Amino acid sequence: MPTLIRIGNQDLTVDISPLGAEMQALTSSDGRSWLWTGDAAFWTGRSPILFPIVGKAPDDKIAIDGTVYPMAQHGFARRSEFALAASTETMCRFELTASEATRAVYPFEFQLAVVHAVEDRALTVTAEVTNRDQKPIPFGLGFHSAFAWPLPGAAGRDHIVTLANEGEPALVRLTGGLINPVPLPSPFDAGRLVLDHTMFEQDAMIFPKGAGEGLSYGAEGGPAMQFRFENLPNLALWTKPGAPFLCIEPWHGTAAEAGRSSELSARPSTTILAPGAVARFAFTVEIPQ
Repeated sequence: MPTLIRIGNQDLTVDISPLGAEMQALTSSDGRSWLWTGDAAFWTGRSPILFPIVGKAPDDKIAIDGTVYPMAQHGFARRSEFALAASTETMCRFELTASEATRAVYPFEFQLAVVHAVEDRALTVTAEVTNRDQKPIPFGLGFHSAFAWPLPGAAGRDHIVTLANEGEPALVRLTGGLINPVPLPSPFDAGRLVLDHTMFEQDAMIFPKGAGEGLSYGAEGGPAMQFRFENLPNLALWTKPGAPFLCIEPWHGTAAEAGRSSELSARPSTTILAPGAVARFAFTVEIPQ
């Protein structure tokens, strides 16, 4: 296990691994744990960073200008060793740059930086992608953080996701891991969704647009976590039925659409970044008192 970096203040402690620049723990000063523990009986992930694709590619292959490359689900960043570039008591920055291994599957020069920073009771996780190539680079970027379900001290209570915009965004589902683009009725009612494990029997619930820039995840009459999103227009909710976690996944990019092109640039919500440009994506989560 790589040596973890710990940041924190009087309210929060956060542990981050160099492997994938992945958060491993989010704990409030009273000892309550808000992040999923990574129990292998259900899912070993905790908060992976998804890059340069979100979701699956057809036959686990992407095409770039007609050339086919192998690409595992959610990309390679989550299984890559990042370098620690900077750290203070309340912040750490990890960086991943192009290497022989990444160029074999993604033929671009890039830097992916992931910053975790705490302020009061809030944690902000920022991903910055820099195009170091001479040509535009296409990519998807997503966050895949898993939080406790039930939340600490909230066993037996209904858990609810409430969209800040009170929206009722259309739902899409996966077919063989790929997006079925046919929209389904929204499970939200005036922005409110009472969670039930049966909702995830068909895998993730994906909302390609309309979920807005923030939400709360909380227990009826109990604690609630507040989320804000920056440059993350797509949202997914996921768990394995019966597992004690809920993944809240803001994305810029989704899995490829079933039956459509395998070109990376043709995937929904793909970012095309100009040479020398930097794209920034972030989410903030505030832990309740």
